[in-house]
Amino acid sequence: MRLRPYIPSHDFDSIKDWVTDERTHAMWSAKHAPYPLEKEAFDKFLADMYTKHGDCPFVAITDDGTVVGFLCCGINTESNEAMLAFVIIDPAQRGKGYGREMIQLAAKYCLDILKADAVQLNVFTVNEKARKCYESAGFTERHTTPDAFPYGDELWDRCNMVFKK
Repeated sequence: MRLRPYIPSHDFDSIKDWVTDERTHAMWSAKHAPYPLEKEAFDKFLADMYTKHGDCPFVAITDDGTVVGFLCCGINTESNEAMLAFVIIDPAQRGKGYGREMIQLAAKYCLDILKADAVQLNVFTVNEKARKCYESAGFTERHTTPDAFPYGDELWDRCNMVFKK
């Protein structure tokens, strides 16, 4: 597996169908990205994330070139902590270790290339599979914010996880 920059004209069609319902969409993007995903709106969203936070989108591809994952990566220059966001694996490819491998590659990129002191991410505690994936990649819970996100009649806790050198 390797990470490479997301190329909208090449990659959007691969990832647009990975989020199949509004609940999954909310767990993935906290409703920051439009649902359902449409190319023009998603491109604008990614451009805004870059302008506001310096976040860069990447895809994870297998050795045969299959796109299996997506995430954004940025760094806070004041705290020197990198942030991974909008992490998703193709549902047809889950359970094969691709999520763990993608997160480990992204953390390595942040630490070795961006020279971050740590890498963090947020995950809603209702998204247990994602949280276990991040733990298997070496992330540990730093803190949890109760009732951080309203979804329907639910309130989801948000867990901040960190990976340090």
